[in-house]
Amino acid sequence: MDELSVNNNPAGATHSAHFPALKRMRQLSQLLDGAIAIPGTKQRIGIDPILGLIPGGGDTVSAALSGYIIVEAARMGLPRKALIQMVMNLAIDTVVGSVPVVGDIFDVVSKANFRNMQIVESHVKIPLVRTKPDRLFIGLLIIGLITFALAVGFITVAIWKFVLNLI
Repeated sequence: MDELSVNNNPAGATHSAHFPALKRMRQLSQLLDGAIAIPGTKQRIGIDPILGLIPGGGDTVSAALSGYIIVEAARMGLPRKALIQMVMNLAIDTVVGSVPVVGDIFDVVSKANFRNMQIVESHVKIPLVRTKPDRLFIGLLIIGLITFALAVGFITVAIWKFVLNLI
């Protein structure tokens, strides 16, 4: 997917209250997954694979930034099924992205944030039935995302310590 446009929704299909959040979400998605053009190709990368090069913390930071998109989607009232799918996209991207070398290559092609924005866009184009977000679910979602990001960070650090002790 190329750059996400702020104007790609049909007229009147999005609640105007969502426009500022959608713009921030699209910009963050673009930054993480497609901000930098690879010369001579149509391929773009973002800072997600670059952050992944930082041992022990890069994937944690990337997961935290990506989690913002999911939290905003929850605040918009997206259905739980869509939010769970978004969390799974992030979890796979973070876990596989944490594997040295293979994860960095995976981060270049996986584009979990673009996929998550497609989920958001598909639900925002149709009028949202729920107007009031489920605060308990959002709270649990935030706690779960933070716990997940921290766990991945700790596991990555432990793996690097183990590998460095072998050398």
